[in-house]
Parts: sequence; C-alpha cells; structure tokens
Amino acid sequence: MNRTQDLQRLQKETFDICIIGGGASGAGCALDAALRGFKVALIEKNDFAAETSSKSTKLIHGGVRYLEQAFKNLDFAQLKQVRHGLEERQIVLQNAPHLARPLPLLTPVFSWWEGLYFSIGLRMYDFFAKGDSLPKSRWLSKKETMLRMPSLDAKKLHSAVLYFDGQLDDARYCLGLAHAAAEAGVAVANHLQLIDFEKDNSGKLEGAVVSSTLENGVEPSFSIKAKLFINCTGAMADHIRLKANPTLSRRIRPSKGVHVVLPYEVLKSDDAMLIPKTSDGRVVFAIPFEGQLLLGTTDTDYTQLENEPVLEEKEVEFLLDTLAPYLAKRPDKSQVKAGFGGLRPLLAASESDSTKKLVRDHEVEYDESSNLLSLLGGKWTTYRYMAKETIDKAGELLGAQRPCLTADHVLVGGEDFAFEDWKIIQTVYRLAKDIAKHLIRKYGSRAHKVARLTQENIVWSQRLVEKFPFIQAEVIYQVREEMACTLRDVLARRMRLEIMDWEATQEAVPVVANLMAQELGWTQAHKQKQIDEYLQLVQSFIKSAE
Repeated sequence: MNRTQDLQRLQKETFDICIIGGGASGAGCALDAALRGFKVALIEKNDFAAETSSKSTKLIHGGVRYLEQAFKNLDFAQLKQVRHGLEERQIVLQNAPHLARPLPLLTPVFSWWEGLYFSIGLRMYDFFAKGDSLPKSRWLSKKETMLRMPSLDAKKLHSAVLYFDGQLDDARYCLGLAHAAAEAGVAVANHLQLIDFEKDNSGKLEGAVVSSTLENGVEPSFSIKAKLFINCTGAMADHIRLKANPTLSRRIRPSKGVHVVLPYEVLKSDDAMLIPKTSDGRVVFAIPFEGQLLLGTTDTDYTQLENEPVLEEKEVEFLLDTLAPYLAKRPDKSQVKAGFGGLRPLLAASESDSTKKLVRDHEVEYDESSNLLSLLGGKWTTYRYMAKETIDKAGELLGAQRPCLTADHVLVGGEDFAFEDWKIIQTVYRLAKDIAKHLIRKYGSRAHKVARLTQENIVWSQRLVEKFPFIQAEVIYQVREEMACTLRDVLARRMRLEIMDWEATQEAVPVVANLMAQELGWTQAHKQKQIDEYLQLVQSFIKSAE
C-alpha cells in the first residue's frame, strides 16, 4: 500500500467505481469490485476500520440471540440473518487464518431446565451451520465446566453448554481487506474526506471533492472522477446520502455499544463466556482477546454522531454487575485496564423501535436521482455477502455483470500461512517466543517481512513496552506497508494496544512517535503535537470511565 502513489492516481484517473468509507463494508466492496475487473477507488476520511469496524465484540457468528428471537416471534427475517451469518462465518475463517480462528464459548447454567433449554437452542444453531468445520455444541457436566473455567462460582453452577463460533482481530482484518484490494489494483487512501459531490446538469454525481484530514498533509482538495459512487460509511451513511440528494429521508438509527477490558485472570480461561440474560434484554460476552478479557456489549440510542462514543462509568458498572453473578470473586472497577465505545449502523423502520429489536440486516439502496448506491446496515460477519450484493447491483448499473470471486480469495498474510512458522522466525531473527508468535498471528506469512527489519536496525527488535510482544519494527512496517499515518493508526488499530491497556499505550507513545517521525519526516513541532493530542485523548477515555 503506497498512499503517495495512490493519491496521484486518484487525482489523475477516472474510475468505474469510487467507494466512500474504509470500514469492513467499503474495503469488502473495493476488493470484490477489483476482482471483477472494475477500476476502483477507495477513500476513508479517518483510517481503515477507525469507527464501527474496529470496535466490535471480535466475534464471527450467526447470532445466538437472533435465533432465539426468530423462533419466539416467528420472525423469518431474524432466521435469514442467522443463516447468512453462519454461512459467512466459515469464509471469514478460511480467508484470513492468521487473523480469525474458532473460539469455544461456554454458557453457564444454574439448573437442569436451563441446561436443556440452551442445549436444544445451540443444537439448532449447529443445524443451521451444517457443513462447516467447527466442532458441534455439547452439554458439559459441572466438573468439566470448572476445569475449563475455574473462576466460575461452583456453589451456584449446575453445568454449562459449550458451543463454537469464530473470533477475529476486526481492525487488522479490515486492513487486510484494504491491503488485498490495493494489491488487486484499487487506488486506496485513508485520511481523505469527502467535502462535496460534483453533479452534472441532471443532478447525477460525477465527481467527489476530497481533502486531506492530516495536519501535515500537503495535498490540496481535488476531485475524484467516477462513473458510480458507493456509500459505505456505516453510521454516517445518512450524511453522505443527504449530501448526494437532500430530499432523501434518514434511514440509519445508530446504537452505541461499549466494552471493558479486564485482566485475563478474571476469567482464567481460554474459552469465552456467553451471558444469555441481562437486565437490558441483551446477551453479553466475556471473551479472551490479546491476553486480556473483553467484556461487552451494551445497546443504547446514540445521536451525537460528531462525537466519538466512549466508555462511561455507568456502563462499566453495568457490565461488571452483569458478569459478577457467574464468578466466585466479583470483578472490581479498579481492574479495568481499558475500554471502548462503538456504533452499530442499524436500519430503522420506525423511530419508535427500540434498537435492541432492530435486526442487524442490511439493504442495498440505489437513488436514481443522484446515481448514488448505498450499503446500509449489516454486521461484521456478513460483510462479504453484503459487498457481493452491492457490487452485483453496481455491475448491473454499469452494464458489466461479472461473477463474485471473494469467497475463495485469501487476504494479505493468509497465503501459505502456517502458525508453526513462528519457530523459524524465533530462530532466524533471534526474537523471543511470544514476539515470534505475535508476529505470525498478526502478519501471517508476511511476518518475515516485519522480522527482517530487525536486521536493518537491531534497535527495532526491542519491545515498545515490556509486558507486550509489540516491537519497534512493526511501527516501521506499518508506516511503509500498511499506510499508518498517525499515532492512533498504529496504537489503536494496527497494534490494538489502545483497546487493551491505556497505561501501556501512554508508555509506548514517545517511542512510536520517534519512529514515525523518522519515517514520515515529521518536524519536532508536529511530533510533539501528535504526542500531546494523543495522550490527551487517552486521558479523556480514562476520565470518562472512572
């Protein structure tokens, strides 16, 4: 990925399709369209996966809750959503094996009847997932359950039901999609925002006026020319739709969901936990992620789209209160290491609908007046299916319908992936075992390219912070190969440190800033501004959660 070269292409060339939004939907559409032979541009005003796509529960699933609601309410839309999710789950796992893997989940139960209820429900879940490679669900005895998850309250526990879903590093998976799209010929640029559309005499879009959001960006505003524009901006989709055609009605009902991050020792298990009943009617997951425990999520209306949603004190208390009844030792607020808030771009049929009742389905909308195609709603697991439907429609509009090829397209780093190659990296580059394993898990078969940088400069083999496996060479690689432009690009999305440990993030900032300054030619003043603003941001997260 080369941002400088792609910016030149965006200014000079005319594209079949220009996609606005670099989350999972936009990057997925870009890859799909490029593989079908279209000439494609992909722009993102912030960074790839900066919004919803980096702030999920990190699960690839059909939705156990949707299945329950489908049968309780005889709701076939929910059932369709589950079926699509389970079909796509296997594809997500196989196309990036370094970033996605099967995850066992336990549902603890307190009575024989509860165990039977969830066992039957999860067997139905298995039925809809027939043909995939994940193990099937089973009912565990109390003894088996305690061996797998020793932190549970043995006095209350009756048994548990074990089932499997998938887990992914959402931000890096989205980056993998954008990177794969770039290698398939897409002109890609992050930190490039849409200012306005240029229209012909009939009101149809013919250009997108964009400008850099980087303070040190030297490129002036310019216009990207394309035959068709696709809106993939998630919770911000109405903003783009109304810019293209002010007469359209709003379609998106944003919902805020938050997660807290606790020490691994709170659960003491490599299995995740599904909490099937909460006071607000949702399910909550406690999931091992990056050596920590991720707990979430919530579901509340959110209207302040100009402000980033953050974890708040009352939300911390709700999540800890939800987890506490299952554990022998109640988790304490002082154990919270980090957290984050994100938005779901829910499609609302009525303003009176509760966000908890809205299906995580999607819709491909075409506005004939402006010639804008919009991908609305949806969820992470079905991003590929959503993209397929969108590019099917784009092909129809462009008069060039071609088959979708993404089901078998392995993403960057997934080619010839073998986890055991960490041993080669450890030996050849003399790196610690945890570092070698981390590089393989995050960069896949391209981990060797990262490790090789330690031979260019031995200092780059050093850790950023002592208790994590991140090394300086990764920052260099992320700037050179993964279009990282800011401290947050690195620490929040390419490394995930911001969502795992706020204290460690602050410790890593000066080292990361020095490395990026050297690679990107930052002045001393710009480097210090980056440091000050990012540290202030992290401090605001800490204060909000207290």
